Amino acid sequence: MFTSKDVMELRKKTGAGVADCQKALKQTDGDMDKAVDFLREKGIATAAKKASRIAAEGVVLAKVEGNTGVLVEVNCETDFVAKGDMYLDFVKEVADYVYANDVKDIDQLVAEKNEATINATAKIGEKISIRRFAKFTTETGVVTSYIHMGGKVGVLVELEGCTCDGAKELAHDVALQIAASKPLYLNSSEVPAEVIEKEKEILLAQIENDEKLKSKPDMVKAKMVEGRIGKYYEENCLLNQAFVKDPSLKIEKVIADASAKMGRDLYVKRFVRFEMGEGLEKRNDDFAAEVAAQMGK
Repeated sequence: MFTSKDVMELRKKTGAGVADCQKALKQTDGDMDKAVDFLREKGIATAAKKASRIAAEGVVLAKVEGNTGVLVEVNCETDFVAKGDMYLDFVKEVADYVYANDVKDIDQLVAEKNEATINATAKIGEKISIRRFAKFTTETGVVTSYIHMGGKVGVLVELEGCTCDGAKELAHDVALQIAASKPLYLNSSEVPAEVIEKEKEILLAQIENDEKLKSKPDMVKAKMVEGRIGKYYEENCLLNQAFVKDPSLKIEKVIADASAKMGRDLYVKRFVRFEMGEGLEKRNDDFAAEVAAQMGK
């Protein structure tokens, strides 16, 4: 029905213990997605946005010149290589290429830089992989980047409405916010309906599994769920988040105040946040052995 490898994968995704992961997979006939939901409903798993693990090595790098900005992530096998000049030169080469060319998607980029990637791999002695990129160009606003922890986190923001210094300063603050608070969406209207419905199901299941709450009237439970959905927006939507520099203000208010001050209609058009290696796995023999041993008990 399921293997120790499945248990290991579920544990990495949720942070739950081996026994709980075994139980979840057993209850869901080995369905990984349903097992994650099962653990969340029991209050055992972490929230979905925190489930991915940082596993691969590499760096996120930005290039912003004029009204165009680029963000790229290139992976390697070890942190030692990620700090080396040859590797960093290759990452800069990739960023320069994206900046200078009309690259539609990652498949095109990988194909067009295939020979250069092979050569870099041969010189460096480790597998090099171009993972993803983003490119923003604006005519009426500014594009700003922010790189944190030496390339572990990278942000690219396009703020429209003005090319003035005030807009650049605001865009920088927004980039810092995104790096620190990890929003998944710009605003609540961008959150897919199916995501909210799934959150409501999980929240209601958590209430039903709580001895102190399950006896509450349905109307009270519904209000509790709606309140928690509001919290979901505050945590995951950029404009709903508390400003890291002044938690008494929401980002939406910070932008509105800046717009009023400059007499311009400023707004964030789009953003991306890359966290190096998120969602990727790297080999961990000790962890696999631990799971296998406990599966055998």
